[in-house]
Amino acid sequence: MRQSKLFTKTIKQVSAEETSINSQLLLRGGFIERTMAGVYSFLPLGLRVLNKIKTIVREEMDAVGGQEILMSALTPKEIWETTGRYDKFEALFKFEGNGGKQYVLGATHEEVVTPLVKKFVNSYKDLPVAVYQIQDKFRNEPRAKSGLLRGREFSMKDMYSFHINQEDLDRYYEIVKETYFKIFQRAGIGERTFLTFATGGVFSKYSHEFQMLADSGEDTIYLCLKCHTGLNAELLESEGKKCPECGCTDLKEEHAIEVGNIFKLGTKFSKPFDLCYTDKDGARQEVIMGCYGMGPSRLMGAIVEAMHDEHGIIWPESLAPFRVHLVNLAKDSAPAEKLYQELLDLKVEVLYDDREESAGIKLKDADLLGLPWRLVLSDKLGDKVELKSRAGEKVEILTVKEVVKRM
Repeated sequence: MRQSKLFTKTIKQVSAEETSINSQLLLRGGFIERTMAGVYSFLPLGLRVLNKIKTIVREEMDAVGGQEILMSALTPKEIWETTGRYDKFEALFKFEGNGGKQYVLGATHEEVVTPLVKKFVNSYKDLPVAVYQIQDKFRNEPRAKSGLLRGREFSMKDMYSFHINQEDLDRYYEIVKETYFKIFQRAGIGERTFLTFATGGVFSKYSHEFQMLADSGEDTIYLCLKCHTGLNAELLESEGKKCPECGCTDLKEEHAIEVGNIFKLGTKFSKPFDLCYTDKDGARQEVIMGCYGMGPSRLMGAIVEAMHDEHGIIWPESLAPFRVHLVNLAKDSAPAEKLYQELLDLKVEVLYDDREESAGIKLKDADLLGLPWRLVLSDKLGDKVELKSRAGEKVEILTVKEVVKRM
């Protein structure tokens, strides 16, 4: 894409209300735009990143047998009353429609998916089944803050699995747990993301969070130096300050951002909706459920929090809106145009800075946008090209042929 055709622009300053690193850099780079507190629009560059995250998530959920659906975001009050959460879930957006009908905007979808699956599951032969969606959620956060990390409207992948017994849920739960690590590895944060034990609340003894280490993280976790499992602050005291996985007491305090969570729901939602199946002996049994959450928009914000420097964002290659930033500083644009076309012909994703701006502005914008590879053409380089990785300091001077081969 030609940068001159990009309708968004980089900016130097953002509102003082945007205190988080991710919102500051994403707003300055033109990836997102604030509609109001906790609500953002995704612009061309930001949407490319978000869609790449969603693609990775979809591929991995499909790989474990998840079937994608799209549930309604507008829901009736009655289903929330069935589970008792209409009055207990404080972050629900509630409103009245025509004729006094009461509605709720979907903050999560257990109340929708359970009666939905009930219409199709009757026998043990219909189980197990797993369905997922990627959809915007709405939560009436009292203090929307931290950019994409804690919003009132946000993208969420939520998958729900349905099983004949606890053993089958446990089996599938472990499969999804390992799959989450594949997602984080593909997203470029596998080395800094750790399984973290949390309290299971009313569902089970434990739930599990996936925490990505970041100096600016709001969460405090305690990382086991032996098996690299974490536990959150809430669980630390109840576990006697030892790792719930291996029993080690050598724990290191770290700041982190939650980028995923999984729960064993048991019959918490199947019971109120009478979601049952008929077993081999003809007896009715309650369906056992699990749920698996991950927010693509939150993951995008978390990656920016962890992967940046004083100049801007440093995108991992798998998520960057474009792989290459081609910057022309030469008076004659013909060589840059030719290289741009060659890269496009090779299906390389290129953002071509063909704007009539100074070299300083172009190079600063390149650092801010954070694309993995920067190619610079200038008069002083002659027929050579400068190649630099955004994540490194090394600068190479190569021929056009060498650059094309490398890219």
